[in-house]
Amino acid sequence: MAPPKRKTTSGRVTPKGTRPGHASPSSAVVTEGHAPVSSSSRYTPPIPQSARESPRWVPVLMLALIVAAVLVIMLRYLVWTDTNAPVVVGLALLLGGLFVATKWH
Repeated sequence: MAPPKRKTTSGRVTPKGTRPGHASPSSAVVTEGHAPVSSSSRYTPPIPQSARESPRWVPVLMLALIVAAVLVIMLRYLVWTDTNAPVVVGLALLLGGLFVATKWH
C-alpha cells in the first residue's frame, strides 16, 4: 500500500507580486475613522538602546548574591558546624543570583 500523495505548494504565504509592507487593497483592514491597516505588514520598530541595556545595578546585585551565597556556605563549615540552615540560605542566595543573571543584557 503506497503512502498518500503529499500536496506540493510553493510555500508562498503572500500573493505573488507583493512586497513586505505593501499590502494589496483586499488585505487591508479599514477601521472607523482611521487609515487602512495592512494585515501582512511585517515592520517591527527598533528597540530603543535603553531597553537593550540593563541598569548598572543588575550585574552588581548578581555578583553580590553569588558572593554572599559562597560566603554563607563556607561559613557553615567554618562556624556553624552543627546546623544545615546556612546551606539552605546559601542555596537560596545562589538561586537569586542566577535569577538576576537571566535579566542581564
